[in-house]
Order: sequence, then C-alpha cells, then structure tokens
Amino acid sequence: MNHQKLDCRGLPCPQPVLQVKQALEEGTERLEVLVDNAASSKNVQRFAARMGFGVQTMQADEDCYRLIVSAEAGQTRAGMTIQPEDYRCDLSAQEGLVYVIASDTMGRGNDELGWALMQTYVQTILQVDPLPETIILYNGGVRLVSTESGALEALRTLRDKGVEILVCGTCLDFFQLKSAMQVGQISNMFAIMDATVRAVRVVSPL
Repeated sequence: MNHQKLDCRGLPCPQPVLQVKQALEEGTERLEVLVDNAASSKNVQRFAARMGFGVQTMQADEDCYRLIVSAEAGQTRAGMTIQPEDYRCDLSAQEGLVYVIASDTMGRGNDELGWALMQTYVQTILQVDPLPETIILYNGGVRLVSTESGALEALRTLRDKGVEILVCGTCLDFFQLKSAMQVGQISNMFAIMDATVRAVRVVSPL
C-alpha cells in the first residue's frame, strides 16, 4: 500500500487541503496529515469526506491534529475539486460544539419530573444560538429517540438543520429500543469518543 505523511503544521489555509488533494491525485492510498489548528482539521475532513475517502481524526496533543485519509482500491481520483467550504480559515460558532446526553432524566429528586425536564431541554436546544454540530445520546439518553419520547419533533428538526445525532447502539440493544428508534444514526464507542475528543466545547445537562 502506498503510504505518505504530510506535515502541514504552520501552513495557512488552504495549503493543507491543496497538499492533501495533490497526494491523493498522485495515488496515495493511506495519507497521514498533521495540522496545528481545528479549522485546518475540519477543512481536510470536509474535503476528504466529500471526495468519498475515509477519514479518521484524533488530537495528538494540544497543538496537533492527526488525520488518516484512506482510499479504497481503484477509487476514482480524477476531477477532484476544491470548494470554498473546504478552506474556511475560521470555524463557525456551531463547529466543535457537542451536546452529550447520558440520561433520560434531568436532575435528581423525581424521575417523572426529570423526564419532562429533559424533553424540554432538548426542545430548547433549538432556541439557543449556536446550534450544536453533534448531539450524542447514550445510556438512558437513548430513550429520547424512541417512540415514547416527546423530544422527537425537536430532534428531527435539529437533524434537518444539519445537526448530527449519534445514538449508542449498545445502549439501544440493552434497553431493547433499536426497533423503536425514530431519529439519529446508530453509533459506537469509537465514534462517540472521536466526536468528544475533537469537540471544542462539550455541553451536558446535570
């Protein structure tokens, strides 16, 4: 397999994306990319995903993001184009904001009240600016995507506005709710950890 490593730390936008594009066009099958800011990391992810390449991201340390871009055998590389959104030098307020919901109740004292509060909490996310990039639901939080939830309409609206909704598959299986799931995408621990590690801000109700 043709491997290549690109150290794009210190390069201004859109140089990291341009170097990734060139390496992929030259036939690199596995490309390791180092960048030193969240905007460049997002830009490379966005470009690679839009072109149909696999991409994994991790924050190597406080000042370094490590991305692995991979190609399938025979994948088309001709005609790759750079779009303006692939080299935005500033992250929007939404990007990097993640909500983590790990329970179907909010607060302690009364579960019925906590269930009602949590559904109102999710509904209120729509009214707060900026919207999150991702909402992660695990443990009892997965009940919020089931048929019995009063937060479904709000979650569907958030999804339609571009918010990614990740739902723990193990948790759905544990609570026997997979068939009752109405919104979001079934996810795993790697994707959940990846989203939280990459997050600039994580918000979670108590």
